[in-house]
Amino acid sequence: MKLILSDRPLSVQPTNLADLQYIDLSGLKIANCVGCFGCWTKTPGSCVIRDDATRVYPLIAKSEKIIYVSRVKYGGYDTVMKTMLERAIPIQQAFIRLVDGETHHVQREVMPKDAVIFAYGCNDKDEQELFSRLVARNAKNMCFKSWDIHFCDERELDNLVESEAAK
Repeated sequence: MKLILSDRPLSVQPTNLADLQYIDLSGLKIANCVGCFGCWTKTPGSCVIRDDATRVYPLIAKSEKIIYVSRVKYGGYDTVMKTMLERAIPIQQAFIRLVDGETHHVQREVMPKDAVIFAYGCNDKDEQELFSRLVARNAKNMCFKSWDIHFCDERELDNLVESEAAK
């Protein structure tokens, strides 16, 4: 399954591809993670907050290819995407494993995935480098086999995402 997570509306036509899901996070109600770790202790694998995030993070876990579309803000994902990624912690377990000599969480039935990140709103080279380092660090906890980051203009997003989804 391919998944497109976007922090803004796109004109992507998911009906063209049967294995493609498109989610506009900006149209969903997703609360901030409260750090209670209930998803690890009280309801393992499921967030205790009942909102739209509970239907999104299982799709993240099942996807084999994921496309993130996010504005870059201060070298990181903008608020909508960051909030969703933080709320996806139920797809990990509280247990720790070693990956390349570093400690990372054990995944909970997460498909290894290829990721493509379309990062817009950032023309500063230092900020782009910071964002690239963030994605590389997150890749180990997000079960990325590979990832590509494309810094682009917001006006290009529809065409770029449509082209990537068709691959």
